[in-house]
Amino acid sequence: MTSTSERFSGKVAIVTGGASGVGQEVVQLLHAQGAKVCISDINEEAGKALAARLGERALFVRHDVTNEDQWKTAIARTQEAFSAPLNVLVNNAGILLKGDMETGRLEDFRKLLNVNAESVFIGCQQGIAAMKEHGGSIINMASVSSWLPVEPYAGYSASKAAVSALTRAAALLCRKKGYAVRVNSVHPDGIYTPMMQASLPAGVTREMVLHDAARNRAGRTYMPDRIAQLVAFLASDESSVMSGSELHADNSILGMGL
Repeated sequence: MTSTSERFSGKVAIVTGGASGVGQEVVQLLHAQGAKVCISDINEEAGKALAARLGERALFVRHDVTNEDQWKTAIARTQEAFSAPLNVLVNNAGILLKGDMETGRLEDFRKLLNVNAESVFIGCQQGIAAMKEHGGSIINMASVSSWLPVEPYAGYSASKAAVSALTRAAALLCRKKGYAVRVNSVHPDGIYTPMMQASLPAGVTREMVLHDAARNRAGRTYMPDRIAQLVAFLASDESSVMSGSELHADNSILGMGL
């Protein structure tokens, strides 16, 4: 059995939005388990600092995930820097903008689709092109809102539903084409990141929302490292039978219908 530190030995990974939040946790976990990791982000200061801290087997590339040419550049630079083909792609970059069906602004809706959904379309397309000859794993960060409406975030919900649909379409393509590329999505109910913290109503504390098996089993939010573990599972050979799957990290909220 492969040791944890060698789980991704020799593997090359790109994590978008890798300079902070869940992306940073994924970068650190894959790196700790042997991967060569490209930190893709528009935040140069944080990205470069993380790469410097990790040292060997880490690379930062400034990458706007809505730009197709920058996708091609990021993949090429990663493969050149590590002298190896891409094996893992984590489409994690995303934004959260508030707006229900009455108050939502069209410009915000378009931005959400651009950053959250179009980037995944490009990423899957370019990732498949880079991996189809040798195989690999693509993991798309979706949300509980992919299939459960979140009233104040209509545009965000729509963008994450698109991520879910794109995941299934990409997985099916790879199966029918005979490519050894798996494509799966992760659907958290909530992740305690700065982006989520900024959206919490006044007076709602960390203790109220964080899931804790002993003190708050009804909590609907998890720390980023817990979600990173699920991403790593989907990136690893341990999930080799999974493609087109939705991995729900929602504490059974779907069954409650709210």
